[in-house]
Amino acid sequence: MGWLGRGPQQTWLALALASMLAMPSGAIGDTTQVDLQLVLAVDASGSVDASRFELQKQGYAAAFANPRVLEAIHSGPHRAIAVAMMQWTGPTLQAEAVEWTLIDDAASATRFSDAIMTGPRLLFRGGTSISGAIDHAVRLLEHSEFRGERLVIDISGDGANNSGRSSGAARDDAVGRDITINGLPILSLEPDLDTFYRDNVIGGPGSFVIAVDNYNEFAAAILRKLILEISTAPVMDRRVRMVLSHGTLPR
Repeated sequence: MGWLGRGPQQTWLALALASMLAMPSGAIGDTTQVDLQLVLAVDASGSVDASRFELQKQGYAAAFANPRVLEAIHSGPHRAIAVAMMQWTGPTLQAEAVEWTLIDDAASATRFSDAIMTGPRLLFRGGTSISGAIDHAVRLLEHSEFRGERLVIDISGDGANNSGRSSGAARDDAVGRDITINGLPILSLEPDLDTFYRDNVIGGPGSFVIAVDNYNEFAAAILRKLILEISTAPVMDRRVRMVLSHGTLPR
């Protein structure tokens, strides 16, 4: 039966089906399906001077230029993730440093790496509000044009929450929205910060902490951390999480 032989409702349904079939693979309406939506939340508070901030940038940029990260991305069924980077300080001081980016091949990974390296520092002072960072990251996830099988916030910083509401309350709200939070505390100023992150920051299935003693160790740690949270490997047990919290990771 041709188009002229269909009733109005049949014609509408046929056109809708044809439109869906014409969409790019993985696209649903105005969204794109990915294996992971990941927000990278980078500490830009007053304790992070210019050299420390640069080491964070270099670490993230080098990680996304590393072929092992792309291998982890390709381990998922969609072979793609969406990533955004934000900077954070006080309760209401957050800024999107790199907008949502689809990473599904070497070229897109390189573009994201370059965007990190060439992007400016947007925040320079303020308290350390991990709760504010989590709340802002949740909003970024909820207003993205992507739809991930998993939603993850990656928090790195060198201090405990000292302004805004409690980080535990923000963590619990995020986990209630099926969001996982992982942490990379830098222990140069607060040697017990990894304990604070374990108790008050991370949450959700398979959440973990990788702690480093100083900023010089950041690049190696963030590479291992990204591979772990991007990969579709099974959820870790508590024993492995405790190993990770002391800065080591099985190869």
